[in-house]
Amino acid sequence: MASSLKHVTTPPTTASRPERGAELDLRIDDLAYGGNGVARVDGYVVFVRGGIPGDRVRAQITKRKRAYAEARATEVLEPSPDRIPEVAHHPGAPWQVLPYERQLEVKRAQVDDALRRIGRLDGHVLEDIVPAVEQWRYRNKLEYSFGADAAGELICGFHASGSWEEIVPIADCLLASERGNAAREAVLTWARAHGLTALDRRTRSGLLRNLVVREGRRTGEIGVRLVTGPGDIDVASFADAVPCDSLLWTTTDGLGETTSGGRTTLVAGSEQIHEELSGLRFAISPEAFFQTNTEMAERLYGVAGELAELRGWERLYDLYSGIGTVGLSLAARAGELWGIEVVEQAVADAIENARANGIDKARFFAGDVRLALRDLAEKAGRPDVVVVDPPRAGLSAKVVRRIIETSPRRVVYISCNPTTLAPNAAQLVEAGYALRRVRPVDMFPQTPHIECVAVLDRVA
Repeated sequence: MASSLKHVTTPPTTASRPERGAELDLRIDDLAYGGNGVARVDGYVVFVRGGIPGDRVRAQITKRKRAYAEARATEVLEPSPDRIPEVAHHPGAPWQVLPYERQLEVKRAQVDDALRRIGRLDGHVLEDIVPAVEQWRYRNKLEYSFGADAAGELICGFHASGSWEEIVPIADCLLASERGNAAREAVLTWARAHGLTALDRRTRSGLLRNLVVREGRRTGEIGVRLVTGPGDIDVASFADAVPCDSLLWTTTDGLGETTSGGRTTLVAGSEQIHEELSGLRFAISPEAFFQTNTEMAERLYGVAGELAELRGWERLYDLYSGIGTVGLSLAARAGELWGIEVVEQAVADAIENARANGIDKARFFAGDVRLALRDLAEKAGRPDVVVVDPPRAGLSAKVVRRIIETSPRRVVYISCNPTTLAPNAAQLVEAGYALRRVRPVDMFPQTPHIECVAVLDRVA
């Protein structure tokens, strides 16, 4: 323990909330949505990163607010009866200390809590969670960051939990396949051999920012994209050192920690890789969204298809359609498919994917759902079923109103965030829909992330 830290031997009252940097002896009572442990000090809530229910931990306060504080566990004083040993030192797998069955219980309970507490919804059936096919090595895409170790040697890994500066090096990422790990190590070996260094965002020195490794789990294809600041690399040696199906180099002068944007150059192979899902083959462009767990995406879209109860004649709208994975997987059971997606390259991919799979009943359009949905309804006619798969922020109230205006008889909502699903579902219920069923799906074992599918029917 660092001697400069203040040690608090008795819990402070609410009136004397702990200061930033203080250390507390805390008992973890619960898990909050997002994965942090929940402790209380005289009624004052402290969210503790690295704590699970039943743990007694020493925790350092990292942020102090009026209603709560945030902290990180620096030592486990008494482990929870549920705690199991870590399999991997990996900041992207914080729940690996929980037995998998317990992870599933907590995730289902958090979906239930969000719907009831945030959405004030009841009368629906919350079904059993669908467990993951694989608990490790399930990701088909990983984004790594470059940094330097204490000796100044180039490393590649993940940001340490809660830090934008410290990089945790990874030798064998247990969320990635062996082939994905080998691709990352090949890039790192090449970069070290050529004396390349990580970008320092404060001084603007160095070159290397991020590395994106993508894999077609069913096709075996590997895509590698190196993201750097402005500068040059030896592309010929890069291509020789990293054999793969798609080798790309993106340069950007932005300061944000993102792999999007910039100028991308094809170094070797193809710009796209391919994946197979639900009996279909999909081309995936470098920045296109594709579910990062292929096997569980197939289960997720299977649940969506089951709950949609399509009978072959319906007009199906696919909102936030991406490269068409959801809509095209359901198209055989619908009369016609209409998709809207704001990213033009993703729309181009969706059109290509429909053509490649011989699906001629699908139409995809580029546009913001908030602005384009009215126009689509005028062009295509009102939908019978709407399937929506929004980002984590969920739907804006205006988008929900636009969906209500089109008056579908059924809405199938694929959510990666139950805390935004809940208010969206509540708005639909207020407008005359009934929340019928919700089925959680565990796409991301060893993490607190929760996916689920909800179905709402128009009753008024």
